[in-house]
Amino acid sequence: MKELSLKYGCNPNQKPSRIFMEEGELPIEVINGRPGYINFLDALNSWQLVSELKAATGLPAAASFKHVSPAGAAVGLPLSDTLKKIYFVDDVKVELSPLACAYARARGADRMCSYGDFVALSDECDAATATLIKREVSDGVIAPGYTDEALEILRDKRKGSYNVIKIDPTYKPQPIERKQVFGITFEQGRNEIRLDDPSLFDNIPTANKTFTEEARRDLIIALITLKYTQSNSVCYVKDGQAIGIGAGQQSRIHCTRLAGQKADTWWLRQCPKVMSLPFKPGIRRADRDNTIDVYISDEYEDVLRDGTWQMFFTEKPEPLTLDEKKQWIASNKGVALGSDAFFPFGDNIERAHKSGVEYIAQAGGSIRDDNVIETCDKYGIAMAFTGVRLFHH
Repeated sequence: MKELSLKYGCNPNQKPSRIFMEEGELPIEVINGRPGYINFLDALNSWQLVSELKAATGLPAAASFKHVSPAGAAVGLPLSDTLKKIYFVDDVKVELSPLACAYARARGADRMCSYGDFVALSDECDAATATLIKREVSDGVIAPGYTDEALEILRDKRKGSYNVIKIDPTYKPQPIERKQVFGITFEQGRNEIRLDDPSLFDNIPTANKTFTEEARRDLIIALITLKYTQSNSVCYVKDGQAIGIGAGQQSRIHCTRLAGQKADTWWLRQCPKVMSLPFKPGIRRADRDNTIDVYISDEYEDVLRDGTWQMFFTEKPEPLTLDEKKQWIASNKGVALGSDAFFPFGDNIERAHKSGVEYIAQAGGSIRDDNVIETCDKYGIAMAFTGVRLFHH
């Protein structure tokens, strides 16, 4: 098949719409549903991300994409009981495979932004992973294959309309890529940079030059995630998964703040006071996510006022105070941070430190590198200058 007609483009008024190959055949097969223009943008970007994560780490990988940027990305490390609970998979009766763990991590890190996502899996989708996908609000999934049982589960989702795409894992695109804007064709070489190259960590200008094996893995995950995130972008990673992604901001400090806030929310969801919130039985997942998000935020009164809390809780919870939040956030340690370009000021490091960052990988090359290095040294942060920029548009 050389081309596939689509219902419409980015918006319903943009017709006609299609995807096609100028040479050869499309490397994808639509097994179920009818994916649209944005679905395919998410699918093809996210597939590149997870396939690179798998190649770099040797572990199954998953990504959750929304509007052509990842809301989450992770590799298949086992889940603690705490993570199982905050990702809402503690009640699953089947054993979670490594791929299912990767998906639970990718989908659960930022549940608000992952709502209605497109999923990418590096490996053949198994029944355990399909079971988790079926429980969430999602537009579709792309993977190199599906077991018969997994396909049966996914075909039953969204009244049979769930988008299921199979991609040829051996497909290699042409080295030159093109796009059109305003009738003008842009052309460039594909970004084929290898981000698992050990030489990326050769230039360490900070006093602390020690990167643990886990830190190097997490920084590689951060950099690969950034390679497919709309710039400017910053990514916080811990224990094999992105925990905060700031995408598409015009200012890098805004990226760092946005991603840091998401990382803080991820960590606050693990606070015992949050995990013990007395939710009423039968609360929908989306309502529970929204309620937790508001409870953690400065707008907590919106869900604790009389007449509202009764809709969600069996009894009125005590607020999570500012001091309690600060104390809990301060207990987060060992976080890795990647940036798709250099940090121009030390304020980015100050903000990152507040979210437990101890390891950084960034391009370097700012005229204020000395200020950035000095700020890292103030907190004992180990930072590598990779010399690699990862803008993505």
